[in-house]
Amino acid sequence: MSFWESFWDLIWWFVMAFAFIAYLFALFAIIGDLFRDQKLNGWWKALWIIFLIFVPFLTALVYLIARGKGMAERSQKEYKQAQAATDDYIRQAAGTAASPSDEIAKAKGLLDSGSINQQEFDLLKAKALAHPTQTV
Repeated sequence: MSFWESFWDLIWWFVMAFAFIAYLFALFAIIGDLFRDQKLNGWWKALWIIFLIFVPFLTALVYLIARGKGMAERSQKEYKQAQAATDDYIRQAAGTAASPSDEIAKAKGLLDSGSINQQEFDLLKAKALAHPTQTV
C-alpha cells in the first residue's frame, strides 16, 4: 500500500501539513511576544520556552488563552509605533522638496557668492521652473 494510494490519504496529508504550519506560525508569534514583553521577568520567559519545547501544543494553547489579550495589545502597540515612524519619515521626506522659488533663491545665492556662473544659474533656474513641485 503506497502513501498516495487513496484520495483521502492525500486530503489527510494536506490537513496535517496545514495544522503543522499553523502551529509554527503560532509558535513564532508566541516566542516573538515573549521577547517583546518588557514586563515579564527573564526567568518566566525561560520557563515558557522550556514548556514550549517539552509540551508544545498544550503550552501554546495555555499561552494564547492566558496571555492572548496582552499579546494583542503589544502587537498593536508595535504596529502603531511602526506606523508613526513611517508617517514621520514620509512627512520629513515630503517636506524637504523645495519649491521652484526656493531653488531659484538658492541658485541666486550661489551666483552671488561666485560658486556658479550666470550660465549655470540660468540652467538651474530653467530646471526649477520646468519641474515645479506638486502639492498634495
